[in-house]
Amino acid sequence: MAYAVEIISMEQKEKLVEQYTGQVLYEIKSEIYGCCIKLLTGSSFVKNAWEESFYFASQNVRSHGRLYVLEDKTVGENRVYYDPHSKSCFLFNMDYYGWIKSLALSVAGDILEDNHGIYSVHGACLDLRGQGVCILGGSGAGKTTHTYGLLRQPKARVVSDDWFFARIFGEEILAYGSEKNFYIRADLADIWKEFSGLVDKAVFDEKGRAVVDLRWVIGKGRILPLTTMENVILLKRDPGQEEIVRELDGKEALAFLEANGYFNPHLLVKSDFKRDLRSRFFQALFARTKVHEVNNKGTPEESQRAIREILGGG
Repeated sequence: MAYAVEIISMEQKEKLVEQYTGQVLYEIKSEIYGCCIKLLTGSSFVKNAWEESFYFASQNVRSHGRLYVLEDKTVGENRVYYDPHSKSCFLFNMDYYGWIKSLALSVAGDILEDNHGIYSVHGACLDLRGQGVCILGGSGAGKTTHTYGLLRQPKARVVSDDWFFARIFGEEILAYGSEKNFYIRADLADIWKEFSGLVDKAVFDEKGRAVVDLRWVIGKGRILPLTTMENVILLKRDPGQEEIVRELDGKEALAFLEANGYFNPHLLVKSDFKRDLRSRFFQALFARTKVHEVNNKGTPEESQRAIREILGGG
């Protein structure tokens, strides 16, 4: 991860707001799973990408959290300050929109986690024939590759390709999406040719990423607002391990996830209280789902076949 989060006080937050008010040309309120998160920035690029990513919220609604995206070369590259009391996040000199988007989701996640029993999962979430599956893994493990690999199946539908919210509902875990559009890499069609039309229509930034409407390719009916979790796929890439697929019990899965920071480098607050909340949620998730580890050491098609077998062949 190329940035660190520094927790600041309300007094420090007020000083930053006063100091950088003159930079704010755009104020955009968006709805992120019931939270009104306000973007404040002077960047037209960030404003436009944000509006493509998130659903509009009425300007009459008071914001629950705020994200200031600012420029000041004296501060340093990719600096993040967060006041957990006012839920205000300040991003300085951040050149990657993917981090901006993720930190907006993390601000909403902080609000939902503390007050509503709703948790952030940094992973993909799909629905196959009415059964939810999430795919978790670190950078380079193949999460995006296998999410879109599964979407080649006509009966696969998507809730989110990168971040979703989940809650315990009796004996079930319900998963919810919150983003209007999806953030893809330019090399997606190099792996799965079926998405070449999507890539051809996209306008990519300097990082080779673009916000796109996945409905262009898979249709409106295959974007779902929620699903019930039934399966969890934990991806890893270990050439030295012979096994491709291992079924894990809840204790093994939780240890793997916690050892890897929940595969979420964007969590803003990492206190003991937060760790306890997250541990209890993921314990509940793994107790209610089938969990498999997939060693993604072969070709994408080989690993995709292994995942489809776990999920009943597609």
